[in-house]
Amino acid sequence: MSTAPVTQIDLTRFAADPYPDLAQMRAHAPITFVPELNATLFTRRDDIFTQEKRIHIFSSEQPEGLMTKLMGENLMRKDGEAHMVERRALFPALSPRTMREIWLPQIEQKADKLLKSLTNKTSCDLVRDYAMVISAETLKLVTGLTNMAPAELDRVSQGMIDGCANYAGHPEIEATCHDCTASIDQHIDEMLPTLKKNPNKSALCVMLEAGLPMESIRANIKLIISGGQNEPRDAIAGAAWALLTHPAQRDRVLSGAATWGAVFDEYLRWMSPIGMSPREVAQDATVNGIHLQKGDRVFFMFSSAGHDEAYFNNPEVFDITRDTGPSIPFGAGPHFCGGAAVARALITDVALPKLFKACPGLRLTGPVPFTGWAFRGPTKMPVAWSPQSPHI
Repeated sequence: MSTAPVTQIDLTRFAADPYPDLAQMRAHAPITFVPELNATLFTRRDDIFTQEKRIHIFSSEQPEGLMTKLMGENLMRKDGEAHMVERRALFPALSPRTMREIWLPQIEQKADKLLKSLTNKTSCDLVRDYAMVISAETLKLVTGLTNMAPAELDRVSQGMIDGCANYAGHPEIEATCHDCTASIDQHIDEMLPTLKKNPNKSALCVMLEAGLPMESIRANIKLIISGGQNEPRDAIAGAAWALLTHPAQRDRVLSGAATWGAVFDEYLRWMSPIGMSPREVAQDATVNGIHLQKGDRVFFMFSSAGHDEAYFNNPEVFDITRDTGPSIPFGAGPHFCGGAAVARALITDVALPKLFKACPGLRLTGPVPFTGWAFRGPTKMPVAWSPQSPHI
């Protein structure tokens, strides 16, 4: 068992806002064992940046981990060549070139259609009616599951991430997760004949062409959905909320004085949609004087790294002019998020600029609650805009 100092947390408070507790950990116990999570948390940026790459000690292979048990052994739960074989097979679906040349034109069309429908109104829930839908439409293309409705894709994504964060062991959460993975398997089975007859650059198709085992293909599609839906959804809605609550910064972007890329980078540093990455200690080791025992669970807290005072002044402040270079919201090692290019292009080239152009006078009309520490985002976001909004 870890010899790290113990930090106790209130799980409800931590889910509501993990950042105060993480700040205390960075200051007083940057590597700390949290009994409520049965895990040792790494909270400082440099420790995470360095240790995440030491896969011989901090292994992604977790046969008894929640993700593996609930979703199958995907490429994020493999290391070394086993990881790279599947990563290479998947790359043609997620590469910047594929995103730019194949997916982006289709996503732009879907965003235009969605915004035209929305701007017939003067209000909506930006999470449910826009961020969720455009994220799902993107993911349908990228995965190849064009037969899955956006609401169902969002449901199964949320069900899986809830299951993977179910360290308290609630049986109803686990049951929902199993229902969600069964739905994905059914949709995969329905699409196989179509994609074999009409191949494309989707993840399902390129993995089939690469000859990956079907169990790996299924597990990797579930992985893509579990992160590729909720994280862009939460970043789109969350970044829009950040701009609406910081009007001077919103005006800088809309005037062209700042870029949508700066908004994306700062939001992910400030309110990381991916809060952590789990690892299992593969062999006894000592890090910064703390002994870790084989089999210990470790969480690398990306959200905390983005608030590390050694790199970011006033880290709790949203500021699109700051240097976000040291931030590691997508990880730093061999498991760097494979969908990063897709998420960046979706959000900076399509979702945010088109939203603010289509909805002049966009404003909040009610509270915007956030939740989550492993994955974090707004649960609803009531907005309105000027009734004279032009149709696209």
